Amino acid sequence: MISRLENLPNGVVGFEASGKISAEDYRDTVLPALTEAAAAGEVRFLLVVTDFDGMTGGALWEDLKVGVEHLRAWKRIALVTDLDWMAHVTSLFGWMTPGETKTFPLAARDEALAWVVG
Repeated sequence: MISRLENLPNGVVGFEASGKISAEDYRDTVLPALTEAAAAGEVRFLLVVTDFDGMTGGALWEDLKVGVEHLRAWKRIALVTDLDWMAHVTSLFGWMTPGETKTFPLAARDEALAWVVG
């Protein structure tokens, strides 16, 4: 499930993900917010992942489409999680992601927000 984070600074789009991620999560929650942010100029993205039980095939496809559709708009992506494997994979493949990518532990959520805004 993905829910949008509220009360973030202007220009920052944020989400909290937990459990199993579905295509509907992307279509109904992520995509409208990213489309709005990209139309405004650039995407500064904060993703907080507390636990993760996988993604449906449709969610994987939506994830790929989201990145490509707004390729030039991505500025910064902050991943906030205590899941070591997710932070490790992000550090290995972050160079493939548009914009800058950085990971933070859950305890450093405020630091992640400050970085993504900067």
